[in-house]
Amino acid sequence: MISSSDLPETIPIFPLPGALLLPRGRMPLHIFEPRYLAMVEDAMKSPLRLIGMVQPYDTPGKQSRLHSIGCAGRLNAFNETEDGRYMITLSGISRFRVTREVEGFQPYRRCDVKWDGFERDLGPVERDHDFDRDVFMDMLGRYFDDQGLKTDWDQLGDAEDELLINSLSMLCPFPPEDKQALLEAPSLSTRRETLVTLIEYALRGGSEDMMQ
Repeated sequence: MISSSDLPETIPIFPLPGALLLPRGRMPLHIFEPRYLAMVEDAMKSPLRLIGMVQPYDTPGKQSRLHSIGCAGRLNAFNETEDGRYMITLSGISRFRVTREVEGFQPYRRCDVKWDGFERDLGPVERDHDFDRDVFMDMLGRYFDDQGLKTDWDQLGDAEDELLINSLSMLCPFPPEDKQALLEAPSLSTRRETLVTLIEYALRGGSEDMMQ
């Protein structure tokens, strides 16, 4: 178990639009850019092997600004391909708040971060006591049909509340700003409510008028 006192003040940052990592979630990544190959190599040498996933704002033509909240993942699977690319998996540890970007000689970005306010991320699996699974799964089936998505429904139906809600938050094809809203949800029940709102919005064709 990792405690809050173990977490570093500065971490490497991987800014990837639309990529959402949540605590206790798992994210596979295909690394090929030289700066991020260097980031992975440096992370492998650090005590906790942490990489911070943060969504950038869309700022064409210059280095993108970062959202203030991201999620750190522990690098726990690593494979190198014959042509020098890395296939890695991050396990979500805790969200963090970016305080400032650190200048340095590394080719990748690094930030000072604060872990305060996200203590529950390091705790036990969260429960959603108001979760109506039958109603949710019916809506989800309609959404998957509408989007042309496939899944293992037996496995999905057997998943615990947190695994189900967080996995769908990470995998569903929502826009980056919606992914950020799911990341910043303060509790599992709030994230589920946000997820339901996004799915209902998509089922209505994404029209504000149709939601009224």
